[in-house]
Amino acid sequence: MTAPVPLSGPRFQTEPAQLYREMRRAHGAVTPVVLDGDIPAWLVLGYRELHQVTGDPVLFSRDSDLWSQWDHIPDDWPLLPMIGRKQPSILYTVGERHRERVGMISDALEAVDPSELRGYAEKFADELIDGICAKGETDIVGDYAMLLPVRVLARLYGFRDEQGPGLVTALNDMIDGRERAIAGQTHLAESMGQLLADRKERPADDVVSRMLTHASGFSDVEIAQDLMVMMAAGHQPTADWIGNSLRLMLTDDRFAASLFGGRNSVAEAMNEVLWEDTPTQNVAGRWASRDTQLGGRRIRAGDLLLLGLQGANSDPQVRTDGSALTGGNNAHFSFGHGEHRCPFPAQEVAEVVARTGIEVVLDRLPDIDLAVPAESLTRRPSPWLRGLTALPVRFTPVPAL
Repeated sequence: MTAPVPLSGPRFQTEPAQLYREMRRAHGAVTPVVLDGDIPAWLVLGYRELHQVTGDPVLFSRDSDLWSQWDHIPDDWPLLPMIGRKQPSILYTVGERHRERVGMISDALEAVDPSELRGYAEKFADELIDGICAKGETDIVGDYAMLLPVRVLARLYGFRDEQGPGLVTALNDMIDGRERAIAGQTHLAESMGQLLADRKERPADDVVSRMLTHASGFSDVEIAQDLMVMMAAGHQPTADWIGNSLRLMLTDDRFAASLFGGRNSVAEAMNEVLWEDTPTQNVAGRWASRDTQLGGRRIRAGDLLLLGLQGANSDPQVRTDGSALTGGNNAHFSFGHGEHRCPFPAQEVAEVVARTGIEVVLDRLPDIDLAVPAESLTRRPSPWLRGLTALPVRFTPVPAL
């Protein structure tokens, strides 16, 4: 049997599509992998297999207590923020209690007024563009995309605007899964705890206050954990959705017209990114509740299965002609599937923030162009999320609003 594939290394940044093809050829739809510290897991790359795993929450559970590897996991393992034990958040809750938590989050987000949401996104996008528009050049990822979603989410939750930059740093550290991951998680947890305490004393018309008064009666610890999950899941993938979509529009002639006054292709570019260059590449995870078979593999009770969202999106069994999908086909896995998929109101928030962010760039900087060769663009070192380290652009300087 071919050796397991390390879930690390530069190829996840430089050529993930080729890497997933090689994994599929060597191992099939379910690939043995090893995580930091030689911890074994399975990476599910097949579209049908991923549909099976995400559609059966009993056999493939979200309960991380089932994991057979906990005795081998040190306290400072850098992936602990992503694969938590005894973590009282929606990510690891199962059954009816999970459905109640989804209801609480969905109700809190559905109460956000759509025009108000777009107004916040436009306000913060314009403020960020005001800070760069006179320079004639910028890194549109680091100076814009990476700062926008968290500012909108922080406003929706009830944070003060000046807390946004610290939350961005903490989230990025936590998600990258490196040496600062646990420190980032600690900062985020402390910030959420303080906001929760403030809102218990002074309720307001915001997401946190609505979650605190929800009828399901979750504890403060549970609500704080869910807010952290929502912040992490809502910020970084949305920032990467903006960055990856702008990269596509700046480097692919099919979208050139959109850069000069057209808007029809923004949605197409965003949808193509979700298929071909999705911000969330791999997700941890599911745990087998008993011995079973999947994709010709014998899966043991307690095994960890990682969800290979990008691998499944590009599965040649369902993408037989290999052509790019830019139309209205939304059958990708980029928001997950099944009981534990991203709640629909959260998807809508992400789409409004991302689309508004892109449209404001095109409105304010109409002759924006790539400032470096496309082949020189690089990605952050993470097998989990796919985003650019930078997207240098140039444009004609314009005055701030």
